[in-house]
Amino acid sequence: MEWLSNPEIWISLVTLTILEIVLGIDNIIFISIMASKLPASKQKKARQLGLALAMITRVLLLLSLTWIMTLTSPLFNMGEWMALTDAELLKQFAISGRDLILIIGGLFLIYKSTSEIHDKLEGEEHHTDTKAVVTFSGVIVQILLLDIVFSLDSVITAVGMADHIEVMIAAVIIAVLVMMLSAGGISDFVNKHPTVKMLALSFLLLIGVSLLAEGFDQHIPKGYIYFAMAFSVLVEMLNLKMNKGKKPVHLHNLPEEK
Repeated sequence: MEWLSNPEIWISLVTLTILEIVLGIDNIIFISIMASKLPASKQKKARQLGLALAMITRVLLLLSLTWIMTLTSPLFNMGEWMALTDAELLKQFAISGRDLILIIGGLFLIYKSTSEIHDKLEGEEHHTDTKAVVTFSGVIVQILLLDIVFSLDSVITAVGMADHIEVMIAAVIIAVLVMMLSAGGISDFVNKHPTVKMLALSFLLLIGVSLLAEGFDQHIPKGYIYFAMAFSVLVEMLNLKMNKGKKPVHLHNLPEEK
C-alpha cells in the first residue's frame, strides 16, 4: 500500500478519472436516448442499471488485462484475400479481436443512431407506439452491448496512463459514480430540447464512424472529434438562448411539450 503516499499516483488517478468521465459522455448520451424510449417510471432505473453495468464491465476487463492484450493479435488478414503483396498494406488489413469489436460496435452505433433520427423525424407517429414495443430488458441488452465497446476503449486508455491496477479501478468507479449523478440532468435536458436530441444522435453517428475507422487502423485523433462536438454544443447553446421562450419543434414518438 506504499503507492498511496506517492503523489504521482494521485496525479494519475485524478487525470485518469477526468479522462474516463470525458470518454464516458458518449456512453451517457446513448444510455439517455435508449432509456427515453421507456415509460418515465422506468427511465431512471434503466440509466442507473446501464451505468452500473458499464462500471462492472470495465472493472472485469481491467482484471482481465492478459486477455485484453491478446485482442491486439491479428486473427486474419483481409489483404491476403485480396492478394496484396505490399507489407504496409497487409499490416493495415490485419484484423484483430479488438478490431472486430470496434467494427461491429461502430456499425451498430451507426445503424442505431440513423434509425433513431429517422424514427424521430419521419417515423409513423400515429401508427407506431414505440414505447409499447420496447421492453426494459431489450433496452438493457442494447446498452450492455455498447457498454462493452465503450469500455474496451476506456480500458485501453487506462492501461496506457497508469501502472497500478488499483488506480485504474478506482478511476473507473469514481468516473461512473460522477456519471450516475449527472445522467439524470443530462437525460432531462436532451429530452426537453428536440434539437439537442438530434445533435446527440449525430454525435453517436460520429462516434460510430470513428469506431469503424479505428477498427480498420485508420486513427482519427479524439481531440478533433471532441472539439467538433464541443463547438456544435456551443452553437446549439447560443441557438437555444436566442430562441428562449419559443415552442420547440415536436418530434415523432415524443410527448409534445405543453
